[in-house]
Amino acid sequence: MANDIRKTITPVSFDEYGLLKKVIMCEPTFLSVPKRKNSTHQINVEKAVRQHKEFMKALNYYGVKVHLLNADPHHPEQVFTRDIGFVVGNTFFITEMKKETRQKEESFLKNWLKEMNIPFSDLSQDKIEGGDVIIDNRFVYIGISERTTRQSMRHLKHLLPNFKIMSVPFRDKFLHLDCIFNIIAPNEAIIYQGEMTEEKEEFFSSKYNLIKIVREEQNRLGTNVFSIGSKIVFSIPENKHLNRQLRDRGYEVIELDFSEMINAGGSFRCCTLPLERECVNNKS
Repeated sequence: MANDIRKTITPVSFDEYGLLKKVIMCEPTFLSVPKRKNSTHQINVEKAVRQHKEFMKALNYYGVKVHLLNADPHHPEQVFTRDIGFVVGNTFFITEMKKETRQKEESFLKNWLKEMNIPFSDLSQDKIEGGDVIIDNRFVYIGISERTTRQSMRHLKHLLPNFKIMSVPFRDKFLHLDCIFNIIAPNEAIIYQGEMTEEKEEFFSSKYNLIKIVREEQNRLGTNVFSIGSKIVFSIPENKHLNRQLRDRGYEVIELDFSEMINAGGSFRCCTLPLERECVNNKS
């Protein structure tokens, strides 16, 4: 048997806004959502696949290499790759997903990482989903939610002594931290106010110029935009108030229809797991 001479790929992600080089995604081939009482959401899978392909096409246009996981019919929410794992610094972490229907998605990602010769840290006893992890150089904000526990956050803090790990509790009506907060530049962040503690909001207000969204935009996951660096951000066209604020601040806003993913409970950030970003190292 020939020797395996594949080069080891080192994951790199120190922030949410550095130039994106590589990202992990999964097509919504089998997308569906659990039936909820009084819910009128119906997923058009064909339309979802088309919208997702347009997103990938745009990423490719801007020089981002998209790595695709194989979609599996037993995992209808696998398109939301953000939650399966996350990179902090040069470490790729994979924990255990709490929701039963999403469990074993971790195995697909682990197998792919092994095939690609990408090292990872297996935290199978911990519960942290990537939608609750927002990084900004040495700061790592961890949302405390139904999917992410304080105990797991403390374990991650122990494993990352060179980072400042901060817990961010918020109201449990929201799935992940990135449903109400997102950092898009060294000094700018998007927030839906009133859902985290006053102390945390004051901290973020002192650290970032906050772009505030209204309730209707939060209902359309307005904070869940996706930055690929160079002040280029993906957002949906319906969030006009947010997009106007972004453009006024010098961002290039790429508006794409992503309605089917939003109907399923996620948006651009949810569908992307950054593997490699250039570090914007201008914060302590």
